[in-house]
Amino acid sequence: MVRVSVLVVCIFCVSALSAQRRGGLPAHIVKPNMADTVKLNVYADNWFKLYINGKLVAIDSIEFMPHNIVSVDVLPEFPMTIAVMARDNADAITGKEYEHVQIGDGGFILKLGDDVMSSPDWKAKCFFFGPMEGEKEVVRHVPIPDDWFTIDFDDRDWGLVTVYEESVVRPPSVFRDYDFGGASFVWTSDLDLHNTVIFRTTIENPEWEARWNTGTPARRIEDLK
Repeated sequence: MVRVSVLVVCIFCVSALSAQRRGGLPAHIVKPNMADTVKLNVYADNWFKLYINGKLVAIDSIEFMPHNIVSVDVLPEFPMTIAVMARDNADAITGKEYEHVQIGDGGFILKLGDDVMSSPDWKAKCFFFGPMEGEKEVVRHVPIPDDWFTIDFDDRDWGLVTVYEESVVRPPSVFRDYDFGGASFVWTSDLDLHNTVIFRTTIENPEWEARWNTGTPARRIEDLK
């Protein structure tokens, strides 16, 4: 009799687990699908990594050459804080590239869906300067805050970006195969001597409402530390 009871309990547990695996979701859960995503297109001369609302969303897999356009699908959420670290190719000691004989130039552009794009309203700050001719120090590095990509990071004293024409940034021809319509090429005030730049912006969209509801976010192991 005991063996039969144990067997019944085991069968019940297996059946309940199988039901969970088949998608026995709470009634209030509504899953997003690919139709809810929007396309993110990013180009940087030479490299970038990008966070949205504190989460890493895209990173350029090619560090220097060839210049790379990254295109990924993003599930949007507003308000949206975008934070980007962009780097021109520059030696940390000399500030130059190509065997230390040439000064490089930067440039960055982004478009997310139809409405979010790099613009004159974005903020920017340089953290690696050089080469600085006539200065005692050829290059200057400013420590990058650990929390530069977070939603609550204080960028109130940062300046606005400088907008550049496409002809100045000179992206590769493949750039025209991607939708960047309406977006601006941005950097700081010096396209040549400012080598590591962080961009930040927050987009409000009071009318936006998520179609989906995935409930309380699952805890990751790194969140428990």
